[in-house]
Amino acid sequence: MKHIYQNGSKDTTFLMLHGTGGNEYDLLPIAKHIDHEANVLSVRGNVMEYGMPRFFKRLAMGVFDMESLIEETHNLYDFIQDSAKQYGFNPKKVIAIGYSNGANIAASVLMHYDEAFDKAILFHPMVPLRNIDLPNLKETEIFIGAGRKDHMMPEHEVNELTQILQSANASVEVFWTDYGHQLSKEEIEAAKAWYEEQTK
Repeated sequence: MKHIYQNGSKDTTFLMLHGTGGNEYDLLPIAKHIDHEANVLSVRGNVMEYGMPRFFKRLAMGVFDMESLIEETHNLYDFIQDSAKQYGFNPKKVIAIGYSNGANIAASVLMHYDEAFDKAILFHPMVPLRNIDLPNLKETEIFIGAGRKDHMMPEHEVNELTQILQSANASVEVFWTDYGHQLSKEEIEAAKAWYEEQTK
């Protein structure tokens, strides 16, 4: 997978996962803002949709190609493990930070693997898949940033995802803004504050 790795001075590694049409450079400023001492592994999605990188295929807006989603979920997990060996970071100390499509693939990884991520920050996620046996996420803290005017990721999707993750024993905090689908300064600052509280 195309990616950027930046070595930091901490044991923590941020896995940065962009939204549709983004790339491995998009979220680097957010990673540095949340913790400039963390390692950063920023990944470009494997799938192209009309020239726009994504992490898995979709059949229509909001309708996921489940075969592609599951295949790319496993590909991403394997890539993280291989990268940990290549770059020498601790795979048990990975924090996923994803936006939109990137948040959805991160949520899918959480739903497939126990201890995949130490923590996760999901900006504007949807429920990636339903009717799946979930791993035990009792050690996983998750922050969700969402917009009440986000028509792409509506409120009921965020609420359902929260309930699914909590049913697997994850600790979930949801931060709402009055904005739409765009990443807002408010939710980035809230994610930073949440991260700092979690890592005291």
